[in-house]
Amino acid sequence: MIEKTDHIYKTKSQSNFETNTNITITHRIPESSENDKSVNAFILDLDGTLFDSMGTWQEIDRQFFKEQGMKLPGNVANQINKMSIAEWAEFFTTEYHISLSPKQIIYRIEEIACDYYNTKVNPKPHMMEFLNFLDRCGIPYGIATAGYVSAANTILNRYGLRERVKFILTGEDVPSCKKTPEIYLKGCKILGSSPETTCVVEDSLHCIQSAKKGGFLTVAVRDPYTSVWDWQEMQKISDFSVKDLSEIINHFSRA
Repeated sequence: MIEKTDHIYKTKSQSNFETNTNITITHRIPESSENDKSVNAFILDLDGTLFDSMGTWQEIDRQFFKEQGMKLPGNVANQINKMSIAEWAEFFTTEYHISLSPKQIIYRIEEIACDYYNTKVNPKPHMMEFLNFLDRCGIPYGIATAGYVSAANTILNRYGLRERVKFILTGEDVPSCKKTPEIYLKGCKILGSSPETTCVVEDSLHCIQSAKKGGFLTVAVRDPYTSVWDWQEMQKISDFSVKDLSEIINHFSRA
């Protein structure tokens, strides 16, 4: 059963996985084993981290602009990268003079996105294996996304994952979205953990930066749509970086 409280979707039911709450996973700092950090919760990004959806958003935007009789601007993805849904809807209205109101833009793109997420978006490699690992270890996790909660629910339900996720937080819940640590701090509170024992997994530079400012352990995940420069910076500032989600399992399994 899913309960909605203050726009935050939580689950009441437990995963069907048999968990072992006696397992502790640890992030080991190579320089000093005395500073090893136990991890008891995860906050996960959706697009580009759990699901291979970054390219899909280009198609969603292209379809929307086509409906407005326009070609998709070549730099639109970079322009709206750090914006919340409300911010980029307003930006589309003012920058591209789209005749729809921001609310109409939000609603129409949401319709397109939910259709794509229900039919075309696929998991990133080893996504299910990674979530199964967390469930077996009894490690709770939630979703922090800059996208639509409806699209997140659509794809999580599609893959039978919705009841395994403790919450979905979006820019609707935290207006600053991922430009500040607030969304991660709110998720941390829901999980009953602290930043120093909570791992944030992201594929975008500004998200890693925000999580680090909040005192979280961070894992940078490589996505083909991440620029070379951003990836290099993410590798520098994150606690560790991975090419795919299986490397997170390996990291904590041997820690």
